[in-house]
Amino acid sequence: MTRSASRPAADGAPASTPSPSGPFASTRRQAVVRLGDLDIAPENLRYGEAPDDDIPQLADTIAAAGLLQLQTVRPGLGDEAAYMVLDGRRRLLALRLLRDGGFIDDDHTVEVFVETDRKRQAAAVVLTNTAAPVHVADVIAAIGRMLRERLGVKVIARALGYGEVEIRRLAALSKLPAVALEALKAGKITLRQARLLARLKNKAQQVEMAQGVLDGHGLAEWRIQEQLGEGRITDRDPRCGLVTPALYAAEGGRTEADLFGEMPPVLLDPEALTRAWLKRAAEIAAPFEAEGLTVHLAPGDEGMELPEDLEQLFYAYGGLSDEATLVYHEARDRTQAAAEAVAATEPEAPDAARAGGLETFVRARIAQDQAGAGQRLATVLVMKPTLRTGVEVDCYGPVEAEVDPVRSRGDEAGETDVEKTESPGRAMARSAYAPPRARAPAPEVDGVSHVLHATRTDTATRGLIRALADAPEVALTALIARLFGAVAIWPSIGRTEAALAVTASIFNPTGGRIVEALDGAVRERLDERRRAWEASGLTIIAWVHAMELGDRLGLLAELTALSLDLREDRTSLVRKAARTEAAEIADLCDADIARWWTPDGAYLRPHSREQLLTMLEAMGAETEAPARMRKGDLVAWTEDQAKARTWAPACLSWRLALEDADEAPDEGGRR
Repeated sequence: MTRSASRPAADGAPASTPSPSGPFASTRRQAVVRLGDLDIAPENLRYGEAPDDDIPQLADTIAAAGLLQLQTVRPGLGDEAAYMVLDGRRRLLALRLLRDGGFIDDDHTVEVFVETDRKRQAAAVVLTNTAAPVHVADVIAAIGRMLRERLGVKVIARALGYGEVEIRRLAALSKLPAVALEALKAGKITLRQARLLARLKNKAQQVEMAQGVLDGHGLAEWRIQEQLGEGRITDRDPRCGLVTPALYAAEGGRTEADLFGEMPPVLLDPEALTRAWLKRAAEIAAPFEAEGLTVHLAPGDEGMELPEDLEQLFYAYGGLSDEATLVYHEARDRTQAAAEAVAATEPEAPDAARAGGLETFVRARIAQDQAGAGQRLATVLVMKPTLRTGVEVDCYGPVEAEVDPVRSRGDEAGETDVEKTESPGRAMARSAYAPPRARAPAPEVDGVSHVLHATRTDTATRGLIRALADAPEVALTALIARLFGAVAIWPSIGRTEAALAVTASIFNPTGGRIVEALDGAVRERLDERRRAWEASGLTIIAWVHAMELGDRLGLLAELTALSLDLREDRTSLVRKAARTEAAEIADLCDADIARWWTPDGAYLRPHSREQLLTMLEAMGAETEAPARMRKGDLVAWTEDQAKARTWAPACLSWRLALEDADEAPDEGGRR
């Protein structure tokens, strides 16, 4: 090509972009030049090479979307063209192909970067990207234009040098509204957030959220995550603990992979997943049904309707004999070991090996629940899905009559207890220990009217009140003994059977759960205390009074602790007075729940995604990756992070925060 008389100064090209001052000041400037004034510099590493086969596709791309990356040129020397291309040889060849095809001519304007510094010119030859990189938002918009020009994904991928998967991902982003791409280019949202926004099906909502970002409100990722999580079933579904991808596919189940590779695949056919789980669970249930047990399979969250004459078998703290308690603990250890063995089994393991481990686990669970109920026999099993072991088992047996809670404890003179309606199975579940009775004076009832008897016992009570008030150590014994009889033994000693009018009940609300590391540990201690009392052969009062003071106070603390009840079933039922007492108690005993327990799955599941992410932020854990997780995965992640940091939420502490403590009323109620 002959050299044109046009030169940069005569082009009317825009002035160079501002450059930093100093020894490293840039000599590069941006200019607009004619296509006819461009030629390939001989120092270009591919100078003289023939055009490759992809140049036509690159030409189609440029025709549809324009140049995404500016060429780097130097001023021509001697007979050279006005501008010689150091970086951008293939782009120039594509432009010439468009010129030869009549789409453009030599007067077509091209934006370039002009380098005048010799060292930077040399660098431009070796480093093929001395120009400012193209923003990904521009690439996304350009791909959108190419698709509208009916260019295929393969053509675009080869022209731009991208993989086809990456082009498909960028094509999905190109469907975002313009305001979202504007927010991306302005740095208001990240590329990851743009991908998250692109997953929303509602275009109006995309516009609303993107505009909110531009207005400075930020992107509420949790709102998107909650919508994406609704109705989505992934491989974290409990049924997948028993169903492999192959079994799911065999039932006709379809899977949809996340285009961006950031979220777990979605299982599109929950019915197929349920069918596969039921088939596998039925295989596990078959040996137990052959032995006469009734097995119900419950693959969903809905409750299982069972006959009213059945009750679940489980371990209730307190009441088992020493031998029965030992049997239960051994059975529980075997169940945990069997569960760990199943969880450790590789998914690729032979079906026979996995089925054998599951059968061992189910048998261990049955033995555990029967031992916890005093060897009552399980007649019905309910199997439910769980991710860890594949199946979880609840054992049920026939309802057995309870002991009448009002018992009369007679003496050797012939008084008898109220008739017990307890069945043999229930009797085995509870301790058969019959405590001794202390001697007491026989009442004088011959010729005494009811009024006189009431007067005598009333006056005698008041006399003992005066004596007990002057004997604090004995009063401590009597109080502890009364609490022990009401809280720690079964059946508990009722109000009419005790000398003290003090009543107490153990904290055990409907719908609650025993937490092994918290109240469960206290209940275990009282179980040991009860067995020690039975072994002593003493009455409760004599046994308590014989204790060392430290042991007595420890027992009092355990009994008092289990009588605490600060549960509030509704946000509208806040017990303000009880809370003030709880705050005082917590402060006096320096309460910190994280010493023994960190949030587990059962505690975390009722929380929303936003609340879980707030927890992670409060404990100083990562929140960006968890924000993309499904709810079940997020719960597990939060549980692990809290455990690693020995962290518990501040809302579980009854203690006042420092700022609240400063505003707390003084003894006179003043602030």
